[in-house]
Amino acid sequence: MNRKKLIAGNWKMNGSLQANEALVRAVVAGLPAAGEGAGANVGSGADVALCVPAPYLAQVQSLVQASALDLGAQDVSVHASGAYTGEVSAAMLREFGARYVIVGHSERRQYHGETDAQVADKAKAALAAGITPIVCVGETLAEREAGQTEAVVKRQLAAVIHVNGHCISEIVVAYEPVWAIGTGRTATPEQAQQVHAVLRAQLHAASTRDDRVRILYGGSMNAANAASLLAQPDIDGGLIGGASLKSADFLQIIAAARAAAA
Repeated sequence: MNRKKLIAGNWKMNGSLQANEALVRAVVAGLPAAGEGAGANVGSGADVALCVPAPYLAQVQSLVQASALDLGAQDVSVHASGAYTGEVSAAMLREFGARYVIVGHSERRQYHGETDAQVADKAKAALAAGITPIVCVGETLAEREAGQTEAVVKRQLAAVIHVNGHCISEIVVAYEPVWAIGTGRTATPEQAQQVHAVLRAQLHAASTRDDRVRILYGGSMNAANAASLLAQPDIDGGLIGGASLKSADFLQIIAAARAAAA
């Protein structure tokens, strides 16, 4: 199956009202220059989303209206409502038109102690609200050097499959080797493809509709390496960090995704 590519920008904890407006307007204006006029989507080859900090959801929602861009969030609570100060529910995200939400990012796992079970429950909460979770999996440098890459990513994804098996075809998976995030290091296209193939096989074993699931690469994809990564058979897009904050770089990655799908 020729899955439509997805390029999702993860702004992380960056942005300001002024900077956000300039960035989004530049991306919207640049999409025709990337090879497609304005319309309901970026074209047959790629979907594009911006996953922004929660305080900026309203602003970016207004900026992407009537554009080719979808809105995403960076985290979601496992709870629907209640006495959970600081948490944001899936229903709240849905009210702002969020189509995607990142769950289980390595930074959430590392700095906030999120477990595989919590990530699975966050994916479930998102799906229940009609939001597509972008489920992140990935190994640390120590785990890779110990030969544990496959075991780690399969364990992380297995937890999500166990809780959401009946609708696992509705998720997006992002492979983000922790050792390649924000370090300037990137898995080679062959290294990335190897892990993506493992994840694809795991999804296939869990669902007859696994060919609908897009698996993104999230380890420092940038304008220079996007084309070679996206040419791999099981890499269906990218979860883009730093490069998503630079409109020219982000547009180049989008163009690479569309070219790879042509």
